[in-house]
Amino acid sequence: MTVTGPALTVGQPPWTAWPRNLWRALLILWLLFWLLMIFVAVQDNWDDDSILWWQPLLWEGSSAVVGTAMTALMLRYGSRLQHLLATPWHWFWQHLKWLPLASLVFIVCAFGLRHAVYAAAGLSYHHPPWPTVYVYETLKLALFLGLWLGVVFGVHSFLAWREQQTRLHAMQQALTEAKLQQLKAQLQPHFLFNTLNTISSFMHSDVERADRLLIRLADLLRASLTLGEQNTILLRDELQLAKLYAEIMTERFGPRVALEWDISDDCLALSVPALLLQPLLENAFKHAVEQSREPIALHVSANRDGEMLQLQVSNSLPSTQGGSSGQSHNQHHHQNKNGTGIGLRNCRERLQALYGERASLQIEHTANAHRVHIRLPVSP
Repeated sequence: MTVTGPALTVGQPPWTAWPRNLWRALLILWLLFWLLMIFVAVQDNWDDDSILWWQPLLWEGSSAVVGTAMTALMLRYGSRLQHLLATPWHWFWQHLKWLPLASLVFIVCAFGLRHAVYAAAGLSYHHPPWPTVYVYETLKLALFLGLWLGVVFGVHSFLAWREQQTRLHAMQQALTEAKLQQLKAQLQPHFLFNTLNTISSFMHSDVERADRLLIRLADLLRASLTLGEQNTILLRDELQLAKLYAEIMTERFGPRVALEWDISDDCLALSVPALLLQPLLENAFKHAVEQSREPIALHVSANRDGEMLQLQVSNSLPSTQGGSSGQSHNQHHHQNKNGTGIGLRNCRERLQALYGERASLQIEHTANAHRVHIRLPVSP
């Protein structure tokens, strides 16, 4: 597909649909222009005793009346040339090609009006020969049309650009929504399958525990279906989902995990991306608790720093590792340190889609702990 010019031709508003404030500004500019022309004409002939006071008013007033009518026709004609805005010279030529005829019409109407008023006053209106008048008025009209065509073209182009920006913003919004829905569609089955695998491990060894886990999972799915349809939810609702998931996992690992929640009350009513904390918790359970025989401490915190909300999910690391288990654990944490896991990558992409550069996800890995630190603006 070949693109020949900027996209300025779809759905552009005609001059009749211009905003009221724009019309008001143009009318004021138009009146000021003709008041200036009348003032200059009166000033130039002020000391000429052969010219009556009303004559300069008539000369410029007749030009103003005819010029206003011709400008209205120009706007009406120009509304059919919207498709040419992408090629300015073509647009201007389609207007200026009528200059010889427009000049003739202007002379007939304006000078006819002057002759009529002079005759009504019992006077004769004297002017240069008609060929000279035609050349002189054509030059004046060319400058006049050039000036106002430039204004009209600028208005049309600005409105077209603004509408294009509005459409572009709407398209970006739609693409962002589609991307967020795609990311959430990837995320929800991911944690569901992992949870079902957790439950299946107890189906034959501990039926009662498996039953409790199924009940927890039903609660989790019910809450996620209610809240997960939104791109952003309140932090208190996000914590509800995260705690339901954490209950399932702590039921599985028992004393091997200690989970602490440190949430500031002033953060509970703030908006966060839906299902943001759950994949971070899943990451900690999978790569820390599941890979260790020692108790692991998990800590989830939320606090406000000015106009930024800070979320952190951290887990302690076992003091000793042995054999292949330790090697596997270190490999998993090396992977998550770089944020290449599905859950971490998903969170980072959703933050980027919703907040752009204003949000960040940072991963810290030390000898004793692994932390995921998220900062996002209080207001989107």
